[in-house]
Amino acid sequence: MKKWLLLALTLLPSLVLAEDAPTIDSGNNAWMMISTALVLLMTPAGLALFYGGMTRSKNVLNTYAMVFGAFVVAFVAWIVAGYSMAFGNGGAMQSFIGGFGNMFLNGISWSDLTAQSYSMYVFIVFQGTFAAITVAIAAGSVIERMKFSTWLIFVAIWTVFVYAPVAHMVWGGAGALLFDAGALDFAGGTVVHMNGGLAGLVLAILIGKRKDFQKAAMKPMSIMLTALGAALLWFGWFGFNGGSAFGASEIAGLAYLTTALAPAIAAITWMVLEYIVFKKVTLLGTVSGVVAGLVAITPAAGFVDVSGAFAIGIFGSIIAFFGVVTLKKKLGYDDSLDAFGIHFLAGLWGALATAIFAVNDQALLWDGPLKASGDRMGQFMVQLESVVVVGIFTLIGTIVVYYIASALTGGGRVDEESESVGLDESVHGEKGLNL
Repeated sequence: MKKWLLLALTLLPSLVLAEDAPTIDSGNNAWMMISTALVLLMTPAGLALFYGGMTRSKNVLNTYAMVFGAFVVAFVAWIVAGYSMAFGNGGAMQSFIGGFGNMFLNGISWSDLTAQSYSMYVFIVFQGTFAAITVAIAAGSVIERMKFSTWLIFVAIWTVFVYAPVAHMVWGGAGALLFDAGALDFAGGTVVHMNGGLAGLVLAILIGKRKDFQKAAMKPMSIMLTALGAALLWFGWFGFNGGSAFGASEIAGLAYLTTALAPAIAAITWMVLEYIVFKKVTLLGTVSGVVAGLVAITPAAGFVDVSGAFAIGIFGSIIAFFGVVTLKKKLGYDDSLDAFGIHFLAGLWGALATAIFAVNDQALLWDGPLKASGDRMGQFMVQLESVVVVGIFTLIGTIVVYYIASALTGGGRVDEESESVGLDESVHGEKGLNL
């Protein structure tokens, strides 16, 4: 009897602690693990194929390597310092950065849980895939002429010192500049698409045009690969937007619906625009419309209903079409694969349109003017503030990071001979498909 009493007294404290300790929600954890895997698929498969198919055959492997390389380097940079800068405690600098207290995930245990009771490590990987695709988007603007070494160094620095502070300002919680202002960005209209698209344009201008830009035909290697890449992007986007509900909830279901609807109506809109302007409907245009619709709905995916998804998809496609077909020609910049026209412009529209079409009761965790009092104009001004702040920060940050990466590699552009031969052979010593 004495033995059993002693055993009970020994076990009692641990039983009490176990009762009080938070327990993992296996449903939410599984949801977030699957969503993370879907988002991961988007970069080294979806975006790489989408961009690779649009590139000339002599540069297709380099294009794939730029995107794949961006993913692996950005993800490592995220673990080393990016996560800490985005979601750590920044102290006096909390408005702009999260600080370096969680470098190499210091202070975070395998058993830590998020507020939604899923693994903190899963959250870290999920957010790391967002960081990786953001910088990979920018690659589309400088394909066929940027040094691979310069690009990889740019990716590492930019992920930590440009992407992470932007993510912190918008998503970093109490004390973060745009989060406190009440800016709505469900899954990354400002943080991912505006950020990556604008960085691409800045790089394209700094590095200069391709030497035969507007002088020779630049035929895509394979539109079929681009279409396959777009399909994989759309598939992965359900994790991108659905996972941003951070649980298997009704809001995730709403995000799933809008992620299916907006790109579908955007693709139809692009087809109609192409037929009106060119009297032809192209596969490249159709899949570009899909991506434009996906980008536009991203900041609003969990906030809008069916009518909002329709409007955001239609106008997102119109704005991206204008950027790709008209604005690029008028201004004369060489955005190789239209990262700016599709990602920045459609992301900008989506960010602003969120204030117009958001259903008030869906903004569950966002304490902005819309949630507080239904003030759409007030929310629009907050959205406008967020796109201006992100735009200015990305513009300045990208310029600084490019010049650092360029100085470290003896210039950011390949030599003329390498550009003429193609970067597959001259940089990688490999040859892609000659289709």
